[in-house]
Amino acid sequence: MISMPRIQSIRRMRRNGESIASIARRQHVSEPTVRKYLRMDDLSEKPPVRRRRGSVIDPYLPLIGQWLAEDRASWRKQRHTATRIWERLRDGHGAEVSLSAVTRAVARLRRESAVEPGGAFMDLVWHPGEAQADFGEVDVLYRGAVQRMRHFVLDFPYSNIGLAQLMPGENAECTCQALQNLFGWLGGVPERIVFDNAAVVGRRTSGGGVRWTRLFQAFQAFQAHYGFDCSLCSPYAGHEKGAVEAKVGMVRRKLFVPKPSVWSLENFNLFVFNVM
Repeated sequence: MISMPRIQSIRRMRRNGESIASIARRQHVSEPTVRKYLRMDDLSEKPPVRRRRGSVIDPYLPLIGQWLAEDRASWRKQRHTATRIWERLRDGHGAEVSLSAVTRAVARLRRESAVEPGGAFMDLVWHPGEAQADFGEVDVLYRGAVQRMRHFVLDFPYSNIGLAQLMPGENAECTCQALQNLFGWLGGVPERIVFDNAAVVGRRTSGGGVRWTRLFQAFQAFQAHYGFDCSLCSPYAGHEKGAVEAKVGMVRRKLFVPKPSVWSLENFNLFVFNVM
């Protein structure tokens, strides 16, 4: 199976009117392969049969991640190097790992957590068809008992329209379900959606001066199916989606004060909350 970004590219090119032969030439795949991925409804990857063999560095990854996270509050010239982390693991924890293994792990964790983000910034000019998405917390009377749930908000900064759905949690599955409900109500799909830099859908990372987005597989398949572009905020840069954060608070005050009584989430969400 080819990579999910290439599948998205194939489907996007077809939506833009390119022929199957042209797509096959540009993607360096056969025409049957192009037809295969155009026909597929379920783009979710099958669970792998074989698992990656464990490494001797794996038990120490949470500890290394903790040290790197603590470095964020330290002066940049007084942070851990890979060598210093290796020394601490060896002397303080009896770790029998090589310096090269520690160096590779530190480099990967720094990329994934963006411990030392670069100077790139997102364009904050919003165009029609672009949206921001975020979750907020609310208390509801769910089947007679107070329960804390999440309200998902999809905001369109250009038109200042915000749509909301009540969800039981904040994860990739709830994100996909809320978006699917809203796409059905809208009768269309936004061109681009900006999410928080959170584990719900993925993390924006940096490495070698290049920025890219790594999405969780379930959400990536959902994105490929509906064909929208996705961006993630820079780490610690909530201002990049300030419109939706303000809308989250507005939705909470307007729709969840006082606490609504909810028996069925499906029935409750049949009415898409529209807040301007």
